[in-house]
Amino acid sequence: MSITPACPSESEPAPANSAAQAELARRMLYFMALMRETEDRIERKLYRQGKILGGVYVGRGQEAIPVGSALHSLPEDVLLPSHRDMAVFFIRGIPLGRIFAQYMGRVDGLTRGRDGNMHMGDMSAGLVAIISALAASVPVAAGVALALRYRGTNGIAFSYFGDGSTSRGDWHEGVNMATVLKLPVVYVCNNNQYAYSTPLSGQMACANVADRGPAYGMPAEIVDGNDVLAVYAATGRAVAHARAGHGPYLLECKTFRMTGHSAHDAAEYVPPALFEEWAKRDPILRLEQRMIENGWDDRAAIDAVHARVHQEVDAAVAWADERPFPDPATLSGQVYDGE
Repeated sequence: MSITPACPSESEPAPANSAAQAELARRMLYFMALMRETEDRIERKLYRQGKILGGVYVGRGQEAIPVGSALHSLPEDVLLPSHRDMAVFFIRGIPLGRIFAQYMGRVDGLTRGRDGNMHMGDMSAGLVAIISALAASVPVAAGVALALRYRGTNGIAFSYFGDGSTSRGDWHEGVNMATVLKLPVVYVCNNNQYAYSTPLSGQMACANVADRGPAYGMPAEIVDGNDVLAVYAATGRAVAHARAGHGPYLLECKTFRMTGHSAHDAAEYVPPALFEEWAKRDPILRLEQRMIENGWDDRAAIDAVHARVHQEVDAAVAWADERPFPDPATLSGQVYDGE
């Protein structure tokens, strides 16, 4: 089983006069901008104002990966996002106000104030909540895919994780199950070069996460994770493979974490030159440049998208800040499904 390397030509869009391609690019820009602005408010404002307790983890610089992949999802699919895939929630229709209410511990959050910020899901939207031991969600994704098969749907599972997860035993157990049973799973690796403070070279001997795929007889593809059009194209291939009954497919999206592991981490272990280098590959700026070069939109239209995002975030934060905290007397209830 071969590994397909990233190829710049694969990310080339349809002709510049393609209305469908232009509209897709606009949707991508909107969701990426919304993810960045939402996480900036969460990490740089609300958390530091003391309105959010616990750890805060963001995907700054990685927005192209959840956007380019989740836009392929259908209503019957189930997605298992990681702590750096905020845009998945937007694409699956979760209202922005409920996201902020969740992080602020309010009763209108997805867990009704009963769990810490990022531990949120909504099965009505096909979203499984994150598990703190990140690779632990990979065998869950295999179980989800098996359930989808039993139900006779055309649905697939999207399993998101970081490079560090692929060095854990539960990742390998989950992947092994999915490949043996040819389950419909698309594995999306956010390879941001660091597993907390451990660089990639310190936690795996192979050069690429994708190198792990052939050992399981699983197709694996290396993608420029800062090019949303490339991620979208590669995910299209992975989704077609999984839906056709050929089993799982691994996408290694190479990117960089433009922040510390969490809000309390200054990332002093990362050479400053790496931040400077990867800032030049910012996925939002790259898409904007492509949109202008191809005549899909001009600078004024792009600026209007960012203005819209700022307004939506302002309104959502204000709404969430007015929501009540849950009544302490009720906190032992509605913890388990069906209560």
